[in-house]
Amino acid sequence: MHHKPVLLVIAHGSRDPRHAATVHALVRRVRSLRPGLRVETGFLDFNVPSVHGVLESLAREGVRDVVALPLLLTRAFHAKADIPAVLREAPPRLRIRQAEVLGPSPLLLRALERRLYEAGLTPADKSSTGVVLASAGSTDPEAIAVIADIAREWRHTGWCAVRPAFASASLPRTEDAVRDLRAAGCAHVAVAPYVLAPGFLPDRIARGAAGADVLAEVLGPAPEVARVVLDRYDQARLPALAALGA
Repeated sequence: MHHKPVLLVIAHGSRDPRHAATVHALVRRVRSLRPGLRVETGFLDFNVPSVHGVLESLAREGVRDVVALPLLLTRAFHAKADIPAVLREAPPRLRIRQAEVLGPSPLLLRALERRLYEAGLTPADKSSTGVVLASAGSTDPEAIAVIADIAREWRHTGWCAVRPAFASASLPRTEDAVRDLRAAGCAHVAVAPYVLAPGFLPDRIARGAAGADVLAEVLGPAPEVARVVLDRYDQARLPALAALGA
């Protein structure tokens, strides 16, 4: 019998206890969607267990195959540099495939809308509401370009306007985007944090949303996010299944 690879969710980690709590809630949601799949969590920094520690214990147990999934929305520095470096130090007996980051995905747009509706908007408000797509920010131009693309795509689903904003490393800031949308004539302004878990930068987004009518929660354990995690896992293990003739 062929055993499914273990899914190792790799989270950034944070000094803010809400971060790890949100990651664990998301992982519980992933497990509930696919009960037969073993899902482990490792953190790059600040929290335990570390990615390295989880990989060591899996190897000791005799696990062979692991799909390592970066719990990130964009392919910025962590996905390109830190995570591959940590995985290279894994015990040699492990076969590890690194899955793609979560975004962009139509499911994540659905999760953003879910959070806006939970915060009080209704589909009828769409055409009169401008949305700030507020991300953590990145020094990586590819990551910034992807956020701009998502904003354009989301705008086509019927919002008054969608503007990207960034909590760090790049401009505009959330408060500037809120002001721009008011000036553009949108009757209502909503801020949708395109972030997975609470922490320092999401708090900065929330402060920047002071002038908005609606501030949505972070994506966190939204069911759509859990589905994207499983989609990325499946995409990463498909080459192996194809080779087995499965």
